[in-house]
Amino acid sequence: MVDKETRERIIALVHKEVVPAIGCTEPMCVALCTAKATEQLGQRPEKITALLSANILKNAMGVGIPGTGMTGLPIAIALGALIGKSEYQLEVLKDLTPEMLEEGKRFVSEGRIDIGLKEGIAEKLYVEIIAEANGQSETAIIAGSHTHFIEVRSEGQDVRELSDGESAASCNLLPLNLRLVYDFATTAPLEEIRFIEETRTYNMNAAREALKGNYGHNLGKTIDRPLSKGIFGNSIFCHIIARTASACDARMGGAMIPVMSNSGSGNQGICATNPVCVYAKENENTEEELIRALMLSHLTAIYIKQSLGTLSALCGCVMASIGSSVGITYLMGGNYERICASVKNMVANLTGMICDGAKPSCSLKITSGVSTAVLSALLSMEGKCVSSQEGIVDDCVDKSIHNLTAIGANGMGPTDEMVLKIMTSKGC
Repeated sequence: MVDKETRERIIALVHKEVVPAIGCTEPMCVALCTAKATEQLGQRPEKITALLSANILKNAMGVGIPGTGMTGLPIAIALGALIGKSEYQLEVLKDLTPEMLEEGKRFVSEGRIDIGLKEGIAEKLYVEIIAEANGQSETAIIAGSHTHFIEVRSEGQDVRELSDGESAASCNLLPLNLRLVYDFATTAPLEEIRFIEETRTYNMNAAREALKGNYGHNLGKTIDRPLSKGIFGNSIFCHIIARTASACDARMGGAMIPVMSNSGSGNQGICATNPVCVYAKENENTEEELIRALMLSHLTAIYIKQSLGTLSALCGCVMASIGSSVGITYLMGGNYERICASVKNMVANLTGMICDGAKPSCSLKITSGVSTAVLSALLSMEGKCVSSQEGIVDDCVDKSIHNLTAIGANGMGPTDEMVLKIMTSKGC
């Protein structure tokens, strides 16, 4: 069993990385930063300037803003200023009303918002908001993670506040490896990790709520329809991808539905949760097995993101799908060796899937990731594992993971630049 001090640090890390969010986390991060700058200003801004990293711009361009029927950053910034409360974190816009939506639309139409690329920064997650009114100016900056304020300052004054308490938390420095992740999730006292079950409450509810409307590309609904059942069958596999895709459809389509995110991404939270929950229910696993599988899935995704970074050119569903594959392998009765095999099978397959922004078609990528997760788990339980003779897979499972993240964090930099260039220069 993992010692008590290490367990406490891991639990703190999970509490930090697995949090509720409404809508795509990138525009919500910008809205949060706007709310903070407005609160410091103490009055309604007359003008707002947003300077953003390329990855924030990429992930916020085409995604629906919850409760608005609109996409993109201008309405998120306007509502962040008008109704946003920084204390709500990534649920910053949850007080939205129809009346304030109309006010936000007017704010946008009046040309009060300027959005630009922040030059000369290496940080992939960076948001700088400058709010101005009556000759006064306030600046708020988020960097590193979606809720981490590194600086809040007034024009002509020294820095007043240096952190929201999240920046250099010791839990973030905790060096994880897959063996530690497995040992913690499978041996920690159940009452210490039961909180992870809340991810099921949030994310499976999002899947159910999605069926009440038509969101995004309706992928989840499409998989549930008779034509699809004639192709996929009425199987556990079909139910897994339908429930996962449905939650993503709603979230990317702008539904006012909270989900439990993982490492700053609601889609990653959904992908690490719903496949595990559906499999556990249909396989009739016990409540304890489900809780441990969910912890295993979420903590695996957190571990992989430690070396990848919050935002990258590599689609986040790759990491979260590895987590769900690990969780499903455990629910199938797999031991640590089988889980290592499922990870290697995943690394051999999904590596290289690009992130081209948050948008409704993310549900297609999530479906690809989850399909591969189930396949990888099945192969591992059959004793099949991609060998170190093949591609980037190594004999050591942790080295295989770091090979994956090195490609995403370092090798795909030019890919990220090309993707953004394509997205911002489309003639249509």
